[in-house]
This record gives sequence, structure tokens and C-alpha cells, in this order.
Amino acid sequence: MIALSLQEVQELAEAILRHHGFSEPHVHAVARAVLAGERDECASHGLWRLLGCIDTLRAGKVSPDAEPEVIDQAPSIVRVDARGGFAQVAFERGAPVLVEKARANGIAALAINRCVHFSALWTELEVLTEAGLVALACTPSHAWVAPAGGSKPLFGTNPIAFGWPRTGKHPFIFDFATSAIARGEIQLHERAGKAIPLGWGIDAAGQPSTDASAVLNGAMLTFGGHKGSALSAMVELIAGPLIGDLTSVESQAWDAGSKSSPYHGELLIALDPKRFLGDAVDQHLARAEALFDGIQNQGARLPSQRRYEARERSLRDGVKIPEKLYEDLQGLLA
Repeated sequence: MIALSLQEVQELAEAILRHHGFSEPHVHAVARAVLAGERDECASHGLWRLLGCIDTLRAGKVSPDAEPEVIDQAPSIVRVDARGGFAQVAFERGAPVLVEKARANGIAALAINRCVHFSALWTELEVLTEAGLVALACTPSHAWVAPAGGSKPLFGTNPIAFGWPRTGKHPFIFDFATSAIARGEIQLHERAGKAIPLGWGIDAAGQPSTDASAVLNGAMLTFGGHKGSALSAMVELIAGPLIGDLTSVESQAWDAGSKSSPYHGELLIALDPKRFLGDAVDQHLARAEALFDGIQNQGARLPSQRRYEARERSLRDGVKIPEKLYEDLQGLLA
């Protein structure tokens, strides 16, 4: 393993992106996303993602210098046309407008169109919870996941994320794929030559498999059977046709076999507790704290608690990444 400070992680990410011609807004925004993943010990969304970012660029499937266009669509809706760039800059341009509209109207939505998406959603929700907003986000991906009862890829991993602000504490945030596991986790198992658990996917013949490569060439499965499958279909609809963007099948077709990061849209919804509750906001947010206490008092942990604990360690001690990954990242600077 190679030890790196968080400053070194950021500098390495920025150097790679800059070396390959990304404009400064994209250099900083994408580097922040992979730094957050590495910092919070979410390796599948950390520095390893840079390999896919550069492969996507080399395949001509992402614009390195796209200038997103912010469109004031309606009193409670803002759209951002990412113009083929990674989603991070598009979110950064649209988020302030989303916050403003949510505070004015109580609820607002941000639709990001024509973006290339590879990152976790919790990094975006932390921006919104920091502004005191309750938030949801979802996005399709490529068609890698079979519907419940099926055997062929149709859905994406289709993550759903939810964030709740907490005064003086880390926000309550969950962010999970509607597939049994994030695709990046299977890819990391393949990279390490490790078997995957049964239930993550099936091979090309539709049979359960613990072979990561076989599942990557077959189909992933949804979590919770038909329940995860229904949620995945919901994400396809509200972050696809509803916002005028691609489904996972359409994103896969656009990819044309290049194995690049997915190209599609993202939907974020923000709600302002102060507009919903008025003078009673503090009273009801305190009731929410009783719920969180009830969870933890039973010995259960809150979603993201592990990430926050990892964050404290990383801020103090830095991080460690596999030597092979470090060599591959250095190779991107050659």
C-alpha cells in the first residue's frame, strides 16, 4: 500500500486531469469528487475512478472543457445543460439556483442534462444539507442490471440518495445503488482477482455467479428482488424521460461499446424545512433528532456514520491506496 496525505491525493488528481487537457473548472470539481471518495474510504468512488475518467476522454465520450448552461426553467425548476461534460461542474453551477428556488418556494428541482456521471451522489447532497435543505437525488447509468425475474441488462445501477440537515452534527445521508452493489465494487473485485458474493449478479447464461468478470459480462441484480427493481424503474423514469434525458439502455447504446462512463441526466429535489414549518421548524427538527437517537440507542448505526468516522481518520492520518493503483495513476502522467 502507498500512503498519501489528502493534499497529495488532490494534487495527484488535479495533475492527471490537467495533463489530459481538462479545463480548470473541471480539474478542480472532478478532483474534489474523487478526493471525497478516497477521504471517506469509499474506494470505488475514489482515485480509482480517474482511470475511467481518462478512458472516457480518450474514447471521445466526455468534453474536457464543456461550459454548462444554466436555464431558469420555471419558478421551482432549474435546468443545467452540462454539454457533454462531467456532472460536477454542472452541479456546482446549478446548486446555488436550486437553493435559492427552494428557499423561495419551499420545494425546487434541479435537472442536469447531457452529463457524464461517475461519482457518488452524497457529495452533492452534503452541499444542500449544509444549506439547511432536505434533499433527494437520483440518476440512471448504463444498462447493467436485470429486472427482477429477468436475465438481461435493462436498468442501470440507478442510485438514490437522501439527505437531512442536522444542527451541529453531520447530516443524515444515505446513498445506495438500487442494484445489489455498486458496479465499481465488482470491478474492484475483478481487479484484485477476488470472488464476489452470490446475489450480486448472474453470468451471460442467466446463472448465479461469484466470478466478477462473468457478472460484468452478464448482468447485475437489484437489491431486495422486486422492490429494488421497482425503485430502479422509478429512477429510469424520473431522471430519464421526465427531464428529457436518456434511460440506461439509451445511454448504453450511445456508449457504442467504448465502456465509458454513463451519459444521461440527473434529478435533484430540495425541500426547505423553514418554508414547510415556519416558526415551528426547530420544534419538529428536534423530533427528528429523537428518531436518530432511537436508532443509535439500539446499537444500530446511521447511514454514512462509517464514512464520517473514516473522514476523521483520513483528515488526521491521510489514506493508503494499493501500489498497483498508484503505478497506474502515475502512468496517466507519462
